[in-house]
Amino acid sequence: MKQAKDVITRRREKIEALKAEGVELFPNDFTVTHTVADICDAIESGDEQVTGGHTLMSAAGRIMAVNRFGRSAFIRFKDRSGQMQAYVRQDRVGEDEYAFFKKLDIGDFIGLKGPVFATKTGEWTLLADEFKLLAKAYLPLPEKFHGLKDPEKRYRQRYLDLMMNPEVREVFVKRSRLIREIRNFLLQRDYLEVETPMMQPIAGGADARPFKTHHNALDMDLYLRIAPELYLKRLVVGGFERVFEINRSFRNEGVSTQHNPEFTMLEFYQAYATYEDLMDLTEEMFRYAARAVTGKTTVAYQGETLDFESRWRRMTLFEALVSVGGIPGQLLEDRAGLMDFAVSRGVSLDRAKDADISFGKLITKVFDHVVEPELIQPTFITGYPVEVSPLSRRSSRDPEITERFELFIAGREIANGFSELNDPVDQKERFLRQVENRDSENEELQMDEDYILALEYGMPPTAGEGVGIDRLAMLLTDSASIRDVILFPHLKPAEKK
Repeated sequence: MKQAKDVITRRREKIEALKAEGVELFPNDFTVTHTVADICDAIESGDEQVTGGHTLMSAAGRIMAVNRFGRSAFIRFKDRSGQMQAYVRQDRVGEDEYAFFKKLDIGDFIGLKGPVFATKTGEWTLLADEFKLLAKAYLPLPEKFHGLKDPEKRYRQRYLDLMMNPEVREVFVKRSRLIREIRNFLLQRDYLEVETPMMQPIAGGADARPFKTHHNALDMDLYLRIAPELYLKRLVVGGFERVFEINRSFRNEGVSTQHNPEFTMLEFYQAYATYEDLMDLTEEMFRYAARAVTGKTTVAYQGETLDFESRWRRMTLFEALVSVGGIPGQLLEDRAGLMDFAVSRGVSLDRAKDADISFGKLITKVFDHVVEPELIQPTFITGYPVEVSPLSRRSSRDPEITERFELFIAGREIANGFSELNDPVDQKERFLRQVENRDSENEELQMDEDYILALEYGMPPTAGEGVGIDRLAMLLTDSASIRDVILFPHLKPAEKK
């Protein structure tokens, strides 16, 4: 600890000395003409003007390492595209300039201009004819060899994490590529990208506890959106037959390796389509995204190989409970027996508190606990009960279940879709029942009268789906925690020292 303080003290003293000498520590007058990648591409292309040392390159970046040899030094500098070596010699830049160069530190930003040459070891290096300090770092970077490993510090100081851990930077490059490719996939299929309100007068669109705020000028309470669903379907009513939004949503609930209070979803809606159409589209979209991000359709994730290419398994909720969960079929018609089974398997239930839980909710709780962790390869589960699917169309074959699917990969839910309920009378009745049965977990739940009004004007047969972008990013980057794919995840306040 004392050694670190001494390093900081010496650096601060050096900064004060530079200021006293009139050195500009944060200039903004250096022109960059090439990135590291540009220089490497020019060398690899065999451009003789470049490899022969006849072309001046102007590049800039953060100093990551310095090796001094008396009147010369090799440095490594890094920009957004990569890292390369530069060589600074006193007889080339001048005695005074080299004396100033020796005062620079690892972490400082530097501009360099000169040709490139190959060292005796064959490494292409930028030979500095001139250099310029562009930004002085007041603090030293984390120790080189041990790097930045503490997860808590990595998440709180993501800038250091990105700076010191190239594999972390690559995760977020892939995440950005994933979102871009999903957007392109839908745009190519005539979907319209839209934006809907993030602050809403009613907490709706999904069953979750919202964040609540107050608008002073309007003197009204507002909720950060749980999901954009009801607004997107209003747009379908209005004539936008294919819409999507890559959105930020918020749920005031637990934090875990799979949950963050603020998260990113894709929601999309297609008129004249069914939930079965969306299952086909989802398979196609995930293969497209996997290929774009990883270059293949088999993905390594936490020791498993996920196969996105083969036809994805599809089974009903009841089939999965029996064949995957090993639950005797007769229990699925015996409420008391299923309750006993659930408690024996550690499902989070209280016999007294949950005595009136609907059979549909009981079944899905058992599924979540017993079956979901076993669904490693991509699997669509269909046939969800009406009472847990308030926005889904009833099945024509069985009015007790809905035309809904959930997609599970690597033991977790990745997507949820259904044929939309477009009967305003049925929808209003379900909303009323949902409000009547609300509990402390969703006490803010209200019925959206305007959405019912929109349905009364008529919504075409429509299918819609939500996809967890963060969880999909986890799969495609082999990240164990959702915090590893969110640049600034929510954390408890750090303890003050």
